[in-house]
Amino acid sequence: MADHNDLGILGEKLAQEFLVKKGYEILETNWTYLKAEIDIIARIEPGILVIAEVKTRTNTFIGKPEEFVSRGKQQQLVKAADAYIKDKGWQDEVRFDIIAVVLNEKYQQIEHLEDAFYFF
Repeated sequence: MADHNDLGILGEKLAQEFLVKKGYEILETNWTYLKAEIDIIARIEPGILVIAEVKTRTNTFIGKPEEFVSRGKQQQLVKAADAYIKDKGWQDEVRFDIIAVVLNEKYQQIEHLEDAFYFF
């Protein structure tokens, strides 16, 4: 496995732990629909389904992690979330978040951007 894959897996694990500590219930991880993958699907009361994209980088020299969630990626997440919502019969609010992780030997930062983008 390539180093960047290991970094991404670690970032997702840290993001999950971060959300759990904030009171979120993790429902799914790495949920796929066609070519789209949702990193984390979680629930926070009262009745909010959170679709979270995790971006992990070792530094911010070329930009913050959240800046790498392209419009195309957002559209893929919306399609996958729609499939998940229909499959599970979810009726309440849905929110799209980004969890930005900067991680290297000397530094670890996790930033949670709630309502990072809208689906319309």
